[in-house]
Amino acid sequence: MTGRGEHPMTGLNDIYEILKDPAAYGRKLKGEGRRGIVGYFCSYTPEEIIYAAGAHPFRLFGSDDTIHLADAHFQSYCCSLVRGALEGALAGRLDFLDGVVFPHTCDSIQRLSDIWRMNVKGPFHLDVVLPVKLGGESSKTYMTDVLQRFRAELQARLGAEIGLEALRAAIGTFNRIRGYLSRLYEIKSEDPGLISGSDLHAIVKASMIMDRDRLLETLPRIVTELSDKKGQRKEPAGKRLVMAGGVCNHPDVYRFIEEAGGVVVGDDLCTGSRYFDGIVELNDDPIRAIADRYMTRSLCPAKHAGLFTRSDRIVDVVREKKALGVVFILLKFCDPHAFDYPYLKEALDRQGIPSLLLEVEDRLPSEGQLQTRFETFIEML
Repeated sequence: MTGRGEHPMTGLNDIYEILKDPAAYGRKLKGEGRRGIVGYFCSYTPEEIIYAAGAHPFRLFGSDDTIHLADAHFQSYCCSLVRGALEGALAGRLDFLDGVVFPHTCDSIQRLSDIWRMNVKGPFHLDVVLPVKLGGESSKTYMTDVLQRFRAELQARLGAEIGLEALRAAIGTFNRIRGYLSRLYEIKSEDPGLISGSDLHAIVKASMIMDRDRLLETLPRIVTELSDKKGQRKEPAGKRLVMAGGVCNHPDVYRFIEEAGGVVVGDDLCTGSRYFDGIVELNDDPIRAIADRYMTRSLCPAKHAGLFTRSDRIVDVVREKKALGVVFILLKFCDPHAFDYPYLKEALDRQGIPSLLLEVEDRLPSEGQLQTRFETFIEML
């Protein structure tokens, strides 16, 4: 499967239809009488708290349209995610949103928060200033306090009480989603030919947009369908690769990798495994439980929890997935990942793990150029 045409697998046609026009899907959800549609930009946004308020968390991925309105507010060297998101808001394409959440991540997202507040009228605006250093009891206490403040602000904005039972139910919902996504990644690693990289990435991306109850009907069916087919393919799927980086609206490079003789069997991506890594261990304080997960899940390079945490993580993923190399796909002008790359490459080099860097903007290089680069890299593995 390549992400095109009709899909025989359960639910994939609906998933691609949603991803074709997320804004239209957001308007449809709004018309169903939700308490609110709350947009967000980062996997450090506490979706459980939004969901417990009776609102719908809706991830924003930027825009595929030509950017011109946002250029009056951002320099050209800001990443296409923040420029594209602001473009969509200024053009009225995000008018279905009731609110937007800006977590404290990179400088560009923080500046987007300021510019959005001053120039986008309508949806409410909330900052979630999480700690950068994720280690030690003081960081956990600070993280918990920030999440409690977010809960109180969201209650006021939506006019909804966010009670402990609602929080526990929301945590259960998102834990189940994370469990199914984790299982899909395991199936992909165990038998890579069962599902294409394009289809798997589409499922993960749609999981951040779809009605979560509907999602929890679709994911088990996909997992069951793939599990029933395990072991039926005899031919090798290709040379095993891991993809790493932080591109949120990243282009479909899986098709080119697979046509070049490779297969992505694991990742360390913002809109990949980092999104669903770890579950929330329920305890007497659901907010602190959410904070605990953020302290222990796989790190974004905009956070810090040790000198070698990120490099150890990517080497472990390569070893666990029995991969032969790593493809870094980095968004141009993304400073956290740009600063992260040399140190990660050095760690891979020390372990004798080959890597390829692909830096992209909101548009891919030509297909011929991409194909040649992937073929050359995969042939040398």
